[in-house]
Amino acid sequence: MHTDLAKKLGIEYPIFAFTHCRDVVAAVTNAGGIGVLGATGFNAEQLEVELSWIDERVGGKPYGVDVIIPNKYVGQNEQDQGKALAMVKAAIPQGHRDFVAGLCDENGVPKLPADKPFEDRMSMTEATSAPLVDVALQHDNCKLIANALGTPPAHVIKQVQDSGRMIGALCGKTKHAQYHIDAGLDFIIAMGGEGGGHSGDVSSVVLWPEVVKLAGDTPVIAAGGIGSGQQMAAALALGAEGVWCGSIWLTVAEAATSNPQKERMFEAGSSDTVRSKSFTGKPVRMLRNKWTDAWDSADNPDPLGAPMQGMLTSEATTRMRQYPSKSQDITFSPVGQIVGTMNETISARDLVMELVTGYLDSAERLTSLLPKS
Repeated sequence: MHTDLAKKLGIEYPIFAFTHCRDVVAAVTNAGGIGVLGATGFNAEQLEVELSWIDERVGGKPYGVDVIIPNKYVGQNEQDQGKALAMVKAAIPQGHRDFVAGLCDENGVPKLPADKPFEDRMSMTEATSAPLVDVALQHDNCKLIANALGTPPAHVIKQVQDSGRMIGALCGKTKHAQYHIDAGLDFIIAMGGEGGGHSGDVSSVVLWPEVVKLAGDTPVIAAGGIGSGQQMAAALALGAEGVWCGSIWLTVAEAATSNPQKERMFEAGSSDTVRSKSFTGKPVRMLRNKWTDAWDSADNPDPLGAPMQGMLTSEATTRMRQYPSKSQDITFSPVGQIVGTMNETISARDLVMELVTGYLDSAERLTSLLPKS
């Protein structure tokens, strides 16, 4: 399993674990894979705390950081961030605000405590993500930066590569992969539509070999619907240099996922997810619920673009996190179609070992099919 990319990063297994939980990052990194912390929910000061915590627990082993810098968004060309924030807020119709507040109230999600007032903030912009990259590059153990939406700006690519780190980005179509190649990225994450979170609509088994063929010497990491060693073996057989998994870490013992959310995932089947723009303004695969159904109704507002939709729904998602047991009918639960096999809680280390064992069993089975000389 020592692919060239794994050797370059100094990891034992080419398993990339995307997660918003620092405990999972440390556990996977210590198990021989590489944890990648989703940083979008943090500001620079918070990210510094998270990465320092990880540094203390991985013994010099490598990890990564994932940020979101879309190619296009409202307020992109406004240098004054106060003005950009005001521009985005002004673009949100009051009818949309009333609709979101009504969904929370109708489904029994309490309002935030009076002593913890909510403040609007933007995410998924260069202005909010660039400081996160700056923080990540101050940590020697952080060996890669990934951008979840689009090709990173040229100056960010140069900044990361000049620091000696690798930088890559996700893609859901070959044309997006070509943008990454033209920009000189160090790796490409090809994510099939089965994957949780921001995803395209091309299936993994079609997308992976297309991107591998196009990418040439640029390593491709396969993502989208990978939850077993057998699927990992399939990805490597199709030319990938590693696998990028996200959903399967949501229910491990170390995950910060609330117990009510875990239970909903345990109960869900592979057909219980939808791709919806209703939380971020970009298509996200998540568990279908009353929230996604409401936004899909022809009688209700259409989702706004990014970052407006994310700002519109940010107070609602904060309410949901504050009261997880009271928000299960509408809560934001990004997860891929692999959720149908996520039926128990085990440790992240044990899950890494299950992936490795499943891969080896698959490789042995394929070898046994060859004619005996």
